[in-house]
Amino acid sequence: NKTVEDPAQIEKQLGYPIYAEIPFSEFQEEMVKTSKKALDKPRYDLLAQANPDDQVVESLRSLRTSMQFALMEAENNIVTITGPAPEIGKSFVSANFAYLMAESDKKILLIDADLRKGHLNIYFKHEKSPGLSEMLSGEKTLEEVLHTQSLSENLDVITTGIYPPNPSELLMSDQFRHFLEEVKNKYDLVIIDTPPVLAVTDPVIVGQYAATNFMVVRSRRHHMREIHEAFKRFENNSVDIKGIIFNGVELSRGGYGYC
Repeated sequence: NKTVEDPAQIEKQLGYPIYAEIPFSEFQEEMVKTSKKALDKPRYDLLAQANPDDQVVESLRSLRTSMQFALMEAENNIVTITGPAPEIGKSFVSANFAYLMAESDKKILLIDADLRKGHLNIYFKHEKSPGLSEMLSGEKTLEEVLHTQSLSENLDVITTGIYPPNPSELLMSDQFRHFLEEVKNKYDLVIIDTPPVLAVTDPVIVGQYAATNFMVVRSRRHHMREIHEAFKRFENNSVDIKGIIFNGVELSRGGYGYC
């Protein structure tokens, strides 16, 4: 009944490799607390830019190196990042990882495809709308929803847009497929942040377009049966998970994480 805090346990029982172990960051925790006290909408500073010497950022740089090797044998340059449950740091990982990839002189597109509760916009101080939902519904063009040079001259971002009533249908549409075909030829890497897989089917839908899919798992947050069920959702739909990003590793003392 214990929650998983040793990534080696996942490797041993499920056979999926750990691509990165990301420690808990007190610096990030303080930024989140300060933001939540603000009177206006929450806006986080991006940790990789605000404190590049943080141990978390160094771990993400290691992930960047591992990712580059993984992409050498991938069929396309689309990467998805998902997780079993909410509030495990999935969006935090996506945003900071995309920034670090862009800083390595790669042209990156980061897409927030969590059309139910996505909030990547707060890391880049963009408005949520217009975004992906407006583009897929035909209300806006790609050029109208694209935030270019987001904190880095090589990083473009597409936010969620207004949360639609039919997110799964939009992600299953021909418009989404054609959109991915277009952007994968314009960028070195397309990173898609998706919702938790145990909550909705959206990550499985998006994962079918990507050659490389990663699962974010948070230390001391999940039981092994929950992690196993998350992987099973993908396996049942013939979507491969490349590996695991183990987030929130407590190096010194405990603490609650961020998303």
